[in-house]
Amino acid sequence: MAQRVSERMQLAGYKLTPPRLAVLTVLDETDEHLSRAQILERVQVVQPAIGRATVYRTLDLLTRLGVVRPIYLGDQNVCFTRADRGHHHLICSDCGQVVEFDECAVDELQKSLSQRLNFEIRGHLLEFYGLCQQCQK
Repeated sequence: MAQRVSERMQLAGYKLTPPRLAVLTVLDETDEHLSRAQILERVQVVQPAIGRATVYRTLDLLTRLGVVRPIYLGDQNVCFTRADRGHHHLICSDCGQVVEFDECAVDELQKSLSQRLNFEIRGHLLEFYGLCQQCQK
């Protein structure tokens, strides 16, 4: 992943610096959806000198470049995940719980669109918002 991201960053006029690589490594090593604070905490385990502003700016840059994807949980809570994976979520609008699921009827649509429009699709995001079982009570 780092090589592909490095090339994408160079094309956009950026370098893959050690702090940026540390953020990418944290996201690459987990299937969890991590908040900015959680990413900062994990990055600082490896590189304690990295500050919050550096990690937050890196996440903003990686989002603009399409490397990571934000998942908005309401009330300005946001988690991040890699953009190159297909993601399917149920998101509770009250408590922010995120449930990831594998079933996806969009896969066939993705294949069809890719072939019909000659478009290389690299991923997709499917989100449903509502209330989890606990918040329905």
